[in-house]
Amino acid sequence: MLSSYMQSIKKSFEQFSIVNYLLKWTCLVTPMAMAVGSLVALFLWLLDRATQIRWQHGWLIYCLPFVGILIYFLYQQLGKKTEAGNNLIIDEIHEPDGGVPARIAPLVFATTLLTHLFGGSAGREGTAVQMGGGIAGLFGRWLKLNQPDLRVLLMAGIAAGFAAVFGTPVTGTVFAMEVIAIGSIKYDALLPCLIASLVANFTCNAWGIHHTAYAIHFTHSDVDGFFGIDYLLIGKAIIAGIAFGLTAYLFGQMQHGIKELSNRFIKIKWLIPAMGGCLIIGLTLALGTRDFLGLGVYSENPNGISIVNAFNQGGVETWSWLWKLVFTAITLGTGFKGGEVTPLFFIGAALGNTLAWVSGAPVDLFAALGFIAVFAGATNTPIACTIMGVELFGGEHILYYAIACFLAYYFSGHSGIYSSQRIHHSKIRTESFDINTTIKKLKDKIRQSK
Repeated sequence: MLSSYMQSIKKSFEQFSIVNYLLKWTCLVTPMAMAVGSLVALFLWLLDRATQIRWQHGWLIYCLPFVGILIYFLYQQLGKKTEAGNNLIIDEIHEPDGGVPARIAPLVFATTLLTHLFGGSAGREGTAVQMGGGIAGLFGRWLKLNQPDLRVLLMAGIAAGFAAVFGTPVTGTVFAMEVIAIGSIKYDALLPCLIASLVANFTCNAWGIHHTAYAIHFTHSDVDGFFGIDYLLIGKAIIAGIAFGLTAYLFGQMQHGIKELSNRFIKIKWLIPAMGGCLIIGLTLALGTRDFLGLGVYSENPNGISIVNAFNQGGVETWSWLWKLVFTAITLGTGFKGGEVTPLFFIGAALGNTLAWVSGAPVDLFAALGFIAVFAGATNTPIACTIMGVELFGGEHILYYAIACFLAYYFSGHSGIYSSQRIHHSKIRTESFDINTTIKKLKDKIRQSK
Protein backbone atom coordinates (compact mmCIF):
# COMPACT_ATOMS: atom_id res chain seq x y z
CA MET A 1 0.00 0.00 0.00
CA LEU A 2 2.76 2.42 0.96
CA SER A 3 4.75 1.46 -2.12
CA SER A 4 1.74 2.13 -4.34
CA TYR A 5 1.23 5.52 -2.67
CA MET A 6 4.89 6.48 -3.24
CA GLN A 7 4.67 5.49 -6.88
CA SER A 8 1.60 7.72 -7.23
CA ILE A 9 3.47 10.67 -5.70
CA LYS A 10 6.43 10.05 -8.01
CA LYS A 11 4.14 10.09 -11.05
CA SER A 12 2.55 13.31 -9.84
CA PHE A 13 5.98 14.90 -9.56
CA GLU A 14 6.68 13.75 -13.13
CA GLN A 15 3.61 15.62 -14.35
CA PHE A 16 4.76 18.70 -12.43
CA SER A 17 8.12 18.40 -14.19
CA ILE A 18 6.35 18.29 -17.55
CA VAL A 19 4.35 21.41 -16.69
CA ASN A 20 7.56 23.13 -15.60
CA TYR A 21 9.23 22.07 -18.89
CA LEU A 22 6.30 23.42 -20.89
CA LEU A 23 6.31 26.75 -19.06
CA LYS A 24 10.07 27.08 -19.43
CA TRP A 25 10.04 26.57 -23.19
CA THR A 26 6.96 28.70 -23.71
CA CYS A 27 8.79 31.60 -22.05
CA LEU A 28 12.01 30.92 -23.97
CA VAL A 29 10.48 30.35 -27.39
CA THR A 30 7.63 32.87 -27.55
CA PRO A 31 9.66 36.12 -27.83
CA MET A 32 12.06 34.48 -30.29
CA ALA A 33 9.21 33.19 -32.44
CA MET A 34 7.47 36.57 -32.40
CA ALA A 35 10.67 38.21 -33.61
CA VAL A 36 11.07 35.59 -36.35
CA GLY A 37 7.43 35.86 -37.42
CA SER A 38 7.69 39.66 -37.64
CA LEU A 39 10.91 39.55 -39.63
CA VAL A 40 9.49 36.94 -42.01
CA ALA A 41 6.40 39.10 -42.50
CA LEU A 42 8.58 42.06 -43.46
CA PHE A 43 10.64 39.83 -45.73
CA LEU A 44 7.57 38.45 -47.54
CA TRP A 45 6.13 41.94 -47.98
CA LEU A 46 9.39 43.27 -49.42
CA LEU A 47 9.80 40.17 -51.58
CA ASP A 48 6.39 40.80 -53.12
CA ARG A 49 7.34 44.43 -53.77
CA ALA A 50 10.64 43.34 -55.34
CA THR A 51 8.82 40.92 -57.64
CA GLN A 52 6.35 43.61 -58.73
CA ILE A 53 9.19 46.03 -59.49
CA ARG A 54 11.04 43.40 -61.55
CA TRP A 55 7.91 42.68 -63.55
CA GLN A 56 7.48 46.40 -64.27
CA HIS A 57 11.13 46.97 -65.20
CA GLY A 58 12.35 44.03 -67.25
CA TRP A 59 15.73 45.65 -67.84
CA LEU A 60 16.73 44.93 -64.23
CA ILE A 61 17.79 41.41 -65.19
CA TYR A 62 20.77 42.85 -67.08
CA CYS A 63 22.19 44.01 -63.73
CA LEU A 64 22.15 40.47 -62.32
CA PRO A 65 25.88 39.74 -62.92
CA PHE A 66 26.87 42.92 -61.05
CA VAL A 67 24.49 42.08 -58.20
CA GLY A 68 26.14 38.66 -57.99
CA ILE A 69 29.53 40.32 -57.57
CA LEU A 70 28.09 42.60 -54.86
CA ILE A 71 26.66 39.59 -52.99
CA TYR A 72 30.03 37.83 -53.21
CA PHE A 73 31.89 40.76 -51.64
CA LEU A 74 29.22 41.30 -48.98
CA TYR A 75 29.73 37.74 -47.77
CA GLN A 76 33.50 38.05 -48.05
CA GLN A 77 33.53 41.15 -45.87
CA LEU A 78 30.65 40.47 -43.49
CA GLY A 79 29.64 36.86 -43.87
CA LYS A 80 32.57 34.84 -42.59
CA LYS A 81 31.13 31.38 -41.87
CA THR A 82 27.52 32.44 -42.59
CA GLU A 83 28.15 31.53 -46.24
CA ALA A 84 27.22 27.95 -45.29
CA GLY A 85 23.63 29.07 -44.69
CA ASN A 86 21.24 26.32 -43.60
CA ASN A 87 24.13 23.87 -43.35
CA LEU A 88 25.72 26.07 -40.68
CA ILE A 89 22.59 25.80 -38.51
CA ILE A 90 22.41 22.02 -38.95
CA ASP A 91 26.10 21.71 -38.06
CA GLU A 92 25.63 23.86 -34.95
CA ILE A 93 22.76 21.66 -33.80
CA HIS A 94 24.90 18.54 -34.13
CA GLU A 95 28.32 19.90 -33.13
CA PRO A 96 28.30 23.37 -31.51
CA ASP A 97 31.22 25.45 -32.76
CA GLY A 98 30.92 29.10 -31.86
CA GLY A 99 27.18 29.44 -32.45
CA VAL A 100 25.14 30.87 -35.31
CA PRO A 101 26.15 34.53 -35.86
CA ALA A 102 23.26 36.99 -35.58
CA ARG A 103 24.47 38.77 -38.74
CA ILE A 104 23.31 35.77 -40.80
CA ALA A 105 19.74 37.15 -40.56
CA PRO A 106 20.18 40.66 -42.02
CA LEU A 107 22.76 39.44 -44.52
CA VAL A 108 20.63 36.70 -46.05
CA PHE A 109 17.57 38.99 -45.82
CA ALA A 110 19.20 41.68 -47.96
CA THR A 111 20.99 39.42 -50.44
CA THR A 112 17.87 37.32 -51.10
CA LEU A 113 15.89 40.45 -51.90
CA LEU A 114 18.66 41.54 -54.28
CA THR A 115 18.63 38.13 -55.97
CA HIS A 116 14.88 38.32 -56.56
CA LEU A 117 14.77 41.97 -57.54
CA PHE A 118 17.26 41.43 -60.36
CA GLY A 119 15.93 38.13 -61.66
CA GLY A 120 17.67 35.25 -59.91
CA SER A 121 15.67 32.02 -59.69
CA ALA A 122 15.51 31.25 -55.98
CA GLY A 123 13.13 30.63 -53.11
CA ARG A 124 12.46 32.01 -49.66
CA GLU A 125 12.59 29.05 -47.25
CA GLY A 126 16.37 29.18 -46.88
CA THR A 127 16.19 32.84 -45.95
CA ALA A 128 13.42 32.28 -43.40
CA VAL A 129 15.20 29.31 -41.81
CA GLN A 130 18.50 31.20 -41.61
CA MET A 131 16.77 34.21 -40.07
CA GLY A 132 15.12 31.87 -37.57
CA GLY A 133 18.45 30.26 -36.73
CA GLY A 134 20.24 33.60 -36.44
CA ILE A 135 17.63 35.08 -34.11
CA ALA A 136 17.48 31.88 -32.05
CA GLY A 137 21.26 31.92 -31.71
CA LEU A 138 21.17 35.54 -30.58
CA PHE A 139 18.50 34.84 -27.95
CA GLY A 140 20.50 31.83 -26.79
CA ARG A 141 23.59 33.97 -26.19
CA TRP A 142 21.59 36.67 -24.43
CA LEU A 143 20.05 34.08 -22.10
CA LYS A 144 23.36 32.21 -21.67
CA LEU A 145 21.73 28.86 -22.45
CA ASN A 146 23.68 25.65 -22.08
CA GLN A 147 24.46 23.60 -25.20
CA PRO A 148 21.49 21.17 -24.97
CA ASP A 149 19.02 24.03 -24.55
CA LEU A 150 20.66 26.08 -27.30
CA ARG A 151 20.39 23.10 -29.64
CA VAL A 152 16.65 22.88 -28.99
CA LEU A 153 16.23 26.64 -29.41
CA LEU A 154 17.98 26.49 -32.82
CA MET A 155 15.58 23.78 -33.92
CA ALA A 156 12.69 25.94 -32.71
CA GLY A 157 14.12 28.79 -34.79
CA ILE A 158 14.06 26.57 -37.89
CA ALA A 159 10.45 25.63 -37.13
CA ALA A 160 9.45 29.27 -36.63
CA GLY A 161 11.01 30.43 -39.89
CA PHE A 162 9.55 27.59 -41.94
CA ALA A 163 6.06 27.86 -40.45
CA ALA A 164 5.88 31.62 -40.91
CA VAL A 165 7.11 31.69 -44.51
CA PHE A 166 4.69 29.02 -45.77
CA GLY A 167 1.81 29.30 -43.28
CA THR A 168 2.19 25.63 -42.27
CA PRO A 169 2.79 25.40 -38.49
CA VAL A 170 2.49 21.60 -38.14
CA THR A 171 4.79 21.05 -41.13
CA GLY A 172 7.25 23.54 -39.67
CA THR A 173 7.29 21.60 -36.41
CA VAL A 174 7.99 18.23 -38.01
CA PHE A 175 10.37 19.65 -40.63
CA ALA A 176 12.64 21.12 -37.94
CA MET A 177 12.90 17.74 -36.20
CA GLU A 178 13.17 15.64 -39.37
CA VAL A 179 15.60 17.69 -41.47
CA ILE A 180 18.49 17.40 -39.01
CA ALA A 181 19.27 13.78 -39.84
CA ILE A 182 18.18 11.23 -42.42
CA GLY A 183 16.23 8.40 -40.86
CA SER A 184 15.53 9.88 -37.43
CA ILE A 185 13.36 12.54 -35.81
CA LYS A 186 14.52 14.59 -32.82
CA TYR A 187 11.48 14.34 -30.53
CA ASP A 188 13.24 16.09 -27.66
CA ALA A 189 12.40 19.37 -29.39
CA LEU A 190 8.77 18.53 -30.14
CA LEU A 191 6.98 20.98 -27.84
CA PRO A 192 9.41 23.90 -28.32
CA CYS A 193 9.18 23.50 -32.11
CA LEU A 194 5.38 23.34 -32.01
CA ILE A 195 5.13 26.44 -29.82
CA ALA A 196 7.60 28.32 -32.02
CA SER A 197 5.74 27.33 -35.22
CA LEU A 198 2.35 28.39 -33.89
CA VAL A 199 3.58 31.71 -32.48
CA ALA A 200 5.63 32.63 -35.57
CA ASN A 201 2.79 31.74 -37.94
CA PHE A 202 0.25 33.69 -35.87
CA THR A 203 2.60 36.69 -35.69
CA CYS A 204 3.22 36.67 -39.44
CA ASN A 205 -0.52 36.50 -40.13
CA ALA A 206 -1.17 39.26 -37.61
CA TRP A 207 0.94 41.59 -39.76
CA GLY A 208 -1.52 41.04 -42.61
CA ILE A 209 0.54 38.58 -44.64
CA HIS A 210 -1.56 36.14 -46.67
CA HIS A 211 -0.20 32.91 -48.11
CA THR A 212 -1.15 31.46 -51.48
CA ALA A 213 -4.24 29.25 -51.37
CA TYR A 214 -4.24 26.04 -53.41
CA ALA A 215 -7.11 23.66 -54.11
CA ILE A 216 -7.56 20.15 -55.51
CA HIS A 217 -10.96 19.79 -57.16
CA PHE A 218 -10.61 16.07 -57.85
CA THR A 219 -12.58 14.10 -55.24
CA HIS A 220 -12.94 10.45 -54.26
CA SER A 221 -16.58 10.58 -55.28
CA ASP A 222 -15.25 10.42 -58.83
CA VAL A 223 -13.65 7.03 -58.08
CA ASP A 224 -15.35 3.80 -59.17
CA GLY A 225 -13.14 1.01 -57.82
CA PHE A 226 -13.09 -1.77 -55.26
CA PHE A 227 -13.81 -0.41 -51.77
CA GLY A 228 -13.74 3.11 -53.22
CA ILE A 229 -10.05 2.83 -54.07
CA ASP A 230 -8.78 3.57 -57.56
CA TYR A 231 -5.92 1.09 -57.85
CA LEU A 232 -5.00 2.35 -61.30
CA LEU A 233 -4.60 5.87 -59.92
CA ILE A 234 -2.47 4.50 -57.06
CA GLY A 235 -0.28 2.80 -59.65
CA LYS A 236 0.12 6.09 -61.49
CA ALA A 237 0.98 7.81 -58.18
CA ILE A 238 3.66 5.19 -57.53
CA ILE A 239 5.30 5.84 -60.89
CA ALA A 240 5.03 9.58 -60.34
CA GLY A 241 6.60 9.28 -56.87
CA ILE A 242 9.62 7.51 -58.38
CA ALA A 243 9.93 10.26 -61.01
CA PHE A 244 9.70 12.95 -58.33
CA GLY A 245 12.48 11.29 -56.33
CA LEU A 246 14.77 11.05 -59.36
CA THR A 247 14.06 14.70 -60.14
CA ALA A 248 14.96 15.71 -56.58
CA TYR A 249 18.21 13.76 -56.97
CA LEU A 250 18.93 15.52 -60.27
CA PHE A 251 18.34 18.93 -58.72
CA GLY A 252 20.68 18.31 -55.81
CA GLN A 253 23.40 16.86 -58.03
CA MET A 254 23.18 19.70 -60.53
CA GLN A 255 23.23 22.45 -57.90
CA HIS A 256 26.18 20.98 -56.00
CA GLY A 257 27.93 20.05 -59.26
CA ILE A 258 27.74 23.60 -60.61
CA LYS A 259 29.15 24.94 -57.34
CA GLU A 260 32.02 22.43 -57.26
CA LEU A 261 32.98 22.83 -60.91
CA SER A 262 32.82 26.62 -60.71
CA ASN A 263 35.13 26.71 -57.70
CA ARG A 264 37.50 24.22 -59.29
CA PHE A 265 37.93 25.88 -62.66
CA ILE A 266 37.29 29.59 -62.04
CA LYS A 267 40.20 31.00 -60.04
CA ILE A 268 38.85 34.56 -59.70
CA LYS A 269 35.97 33.80 -57.37
CA TRP A 270 33.88 36.91 -57.92
CA LEU A 271 33.60 35.89 -61.56
CA ILE A 272 31.52 32.86 -60.55
CA PRO A 273 28.30 34.79 -59.70
CA ALA A 274 28.99 37.17 -62.60
CA MET A 275 29.06 34.25 -65.03
CA GLY A 276 26.01 32.73 -63.34
CA GLY A 277 24.12 35.98 -63.90
CA CYS A 278 25.18 36.03 -67.56
CA LEU A 279 23.95 32.46 -68.02
CA ILE A 280 20.56 33.36 -66.55
CA ILE A 281 20.29 36.34 -68.92
CA GLY A 282 21.28 34.21 -71.91
CA LEU A 283 18.77 31.46 -71.11
CA THR A 284 16.01 34.02 -70.55
CA LEU A 285 16.64 35.61 -73.94
CA ALA A 286 16.92 32.23 -75.67
CA LEU A 287 13.60 30.98 -74.25
CA GLY A 288 11.84 34.30 -74.76
CA THR A 289 10.15 34.24 -71.35
CA ARG A 290 10.82 35.53 -67.84
CA ASP A 291 8.57 32.97 -66.21
CA PHE A 292 11.53 31.00 -64.83
CA LEU A 293 12.91 33.96 -62.86
CA GLY A 294 12.17 34.69 -59.22
CA LEU A 295 9.86 32.56 -57.09
CA GLY A 296 7.53 31.39 -59.81
CA VAL A 297 4.41 31.25 -57.62
CA TYR A 298 2.70 33.63 -60.03
CA SER A 299 3.65 34.91 -63.48
CA GLU A 300 3.57 38.50 -64.65
CA ASN A 301 1.39 37.13 -67.46
CA PRO A 302 -1.87 35.64 -66.07
CA ASN A 303 -1.55 32.75 -68.51
CA GLY A 304 2.19 32.32 -68.02
CA ILE A 305 4.06 29.39 -66.50
CA SER A 306 3.80 29.38 -62.69
CA ILE A 307 3.06 27.16 -59.71
CA VAL A 308 -0.56 28.32 -59.53
CA ASN A 309 -1.14 27.65 -63.24
CA ALA A 310 0.46 24.19 -62.97
CA PHE A 311 -2.73 23.08 -61.20
CA ASN A 312 -4.69 23.71 -64.41
CA GLN A 313 -4.86 21.65 -67.58
CA GLY A 314 -2.36 23.11 -70.06
CA GLY A 315 -1.07 25.56 -67.45
CA VAL A 316 2.58 24.70 -68.12
CA GLU A 317 4.64 23.34 -71.00
CA THR A 318 6.09 19.83 -71.13
CA TRP A 319 9.63 20.78 -70.11
CA SER A 320 8.83 23.70 -67.82
CA TRP A 321 9.95 21.69 -64.78
CA LEU A 322 13.38 21.06 -66.30
CA TRP A 323 13.95 24.69 -67.23
CA LYS A 324 13.08 25.85 -63.71
CA LEU A 325 15.48 23.23 -62.35
CA VAL A 326 18.29 24.53 -64.57
CA PHE A 327 17.62 28.20 -63.77
CA THR A 328 17.56 27.54 -60.01
CA ALA A 329 20.62 25.26 -60.00
CA ILE A 330 22.63 27.95 -61.82
CA THR A 331 21.38 30.75 -59.56
CA LEU A 332 22.11 29.03 -56.26
CA GLY A 333 25.12 27.06 -57.49
CA THR A 334 26.95 30.22 -58.51
CA GLY A 335 26.46 32.02 -55.20
CA PHE A 336 23.18 33.93 -55.32
CA LYS A 337 21.04 33.74 -52.19
CA GLY A 338 17.57 32.45 -51.41
CA GLY A 339 16.00 29.11 -50.74
CA GLU A 340 15.48 26.02 -52.83
CA VAL A 341 12.03 25.01 -51.63
CA THR A 342 9.70 27.27 -53.64
CA PRO A 343 11.57 26.45 -56.88
CA LEU A 344 11.22 22.78 -55.88
CA PHE A 345 7.46 23.38 -55.55
CA PHE A 346 7.50 24.83 -59.09
CA ILE A 347 9.56 21.93 -60.47
CA GLY A 348 7.35 19.34 -58.80
CA ALA A 349 4.02 20.93 -59.71
CA ALA A 350 5.08 21.41 -63.34
CA LEU A 351 6.37 17.84 -63.57
CA GLY A 352 3.17 16.55 -61.95
CA ASN A 353 1.15 18.46 -64.53
CA THR A 354 3.15 16.85 -67.34
CA LEU A 355 2.88 13.35 -65.85
CA ALA A 356 -0.87 13.79 -65.42
CA TRP A 357 -1.19 14.77 -69.06
CA VAL A 358 0.84 11.75 -70.17
CA SER A 359 -0.94 9.22 -67.92
CA GLY A 360 -4.46 10.62 -67.94
CA ALA A 361 -4.43 11.32 -64.20
CA PRO A 362 -6.12 14.32 -62.49
CA VAL A 363 -3.93 17.36 -63.19
CA ASP A 364 -4.57 19.20 -59.94
CA LEU A 365 -3.91 16.11 -57.81
CA PHE A 366 -0.64 15.26 -59.57
CA ALA A 367 0.52 18.87 -59.49
CA ALA A 368 -0.02 18.77 -55.71
CA LEU A 369 1.83 15.45 -55.42
CA GLY A 370 4.81 16.86 -57.32
CA PHE A 371 4.66 20.06 -55.25
CA ILE A 372 5.29 18.19 -51.99
CA ALA A 373 7.14 15.07 -53.21
CA VAL A 374 10.08 16.70 -55.02
CA PHE A 375 10.58 18.76 -51.89
CA ALA A 376 10.42 15.58 -49.78
CA GLY A 377 13.09 13.91 -51.89
CA ALA A 378 15.40 16.92 -51.96
CA THR A 379 15.25 17.55 -48.20
CA ASN A 380 14.77 13.94 -46.97
CA THR A 381 11.66 14.95 -45.01
CA PRO A 382 8.84 12.67 -46.21
CA ILE A 383 6.70 12.91 -43.07
CA ALA A 384 6.82 16.71 -42.93
CA CYS A 385 5.93 16.93 -46.62
CA THR A 386 3.00 14.53 -46.28
CA ILE A 387 1.69 16.77 -43.50
CA MET A 388 2.30 19.80 -45.72
CA GLY A 389 -0.01 18.24 -48.29
CA VAL A 390 -2.76 18.10 -45.67
CA GLU A 391 -2.17 21.68 -44.51
CA LEU A 392 -2.08 23.12 -48.03
CA PHE A 393 -4.49 20.93 -50.00
CA GLY A 394 -6.73 19.22 -47.44
CA GLY A 395 -6.63 15.71 -46.01
CA GLU A 396 -8.84 13.81 -48.46
CA HIS A 397 -5.91 12.64 -50.59
CA ILE A 398 -3.42 11.84 -47.82
CA LEU A 399 -2.89 8.30 -49.14
CA TYR A 400 -1.57 9.70 -52.42
CA TYR A 401 0.55 12.29 -50.57
CA ALA A 402 2.21 9.54 -48.53
CA ILE A 403 2.84 7.31 -51.55
CA ALA A 404 4.45 10.11 -53.54
CA CYS A 405 6.50 11.57 -50.67
CA PHE A 406 7.76 8.25 -49.31
CA LEU A 407 8.79 6.96 -52.73
CA ALA A 408 10.46 10.28 -53.61
CA TYR A 409 12.38 10.07 -50.34
CA TYR A 410 13.76 6.62 -51.19
CA PHE A 411 14.46 7.25 -54.87
CA SER A 412 16.37 10.48 -54.20
CA GLY A 413 19.04 8.27 -52.62
CA HIS A 414 21.52 9.44 -49.99
CA SER A 415 21.61 12.93 -51.43
CA GLY A 416 19.90 16.24 -50.75
CA ILE A 417 20.15 20.00 -50.87
CA TYR A 418 21.51 20.16 -47.30
CA SER A 419 24.97 18.61 -47.43
CA SER A 420 25.34 18.76 -43.61
CA GLN A 421 22.45 16.38 -42.99
CA ARG A 422 23.61 13.36 -40.97
CA ILE A 423 22.74 9.88 -42.22
CA HIS A 424 21.57 8.23 -39.02
CA HIS A 425 19.81 5.35 -40.75
CA SER A 426 20.45 4.18 -44.29
CA LYS A 427 17.60 4.12 -46.78
CA ILE A 428 18.96 0.72 -47.81
CA ARG A 429 19.12 -1.80 -44.95
CA THR A 430 22.19 -3.51 -46.46
CA GLU A 431 24.19 -0.33 -45.89
CA SER A 432 25.26 1.23 -42.60
CA PHE A 433 26.91 4.54 -41.82
CA ASP A 434 28.68 6.11 -38.89
CA ILE A 435 26.23 8.36 -37.04
CA ASN A 436 28.34 11.44 -37.88
CA THR A 437 28.43 10.74 -41.62
CA THR A 438 26.99 13.65 -43.58
CA ILE A 439 25.81 13.75 -47.17
CA LYS A 440 28.95 15.72 -48.03
CA LYS A 441 31.27 13.19 -46.36
CA LEU A 442 29.53 10.36 -48.18
CA LYS A 443 29.94 12.10 -51.52
CA ASP A 444 33.61 12.76 -50.83
CA LYS A 445 34.11 9.11 -49.89
CA ILE A 446 32.45 7.93 -53.10
CA ARG A 447 34.53 10.36 -55.15
CA GLN A 448 37.79 9.16 -53.55
CA SER A 449 36.94 5.51 -54.14
CA LYS A 450 36.58 6.04 -57.89
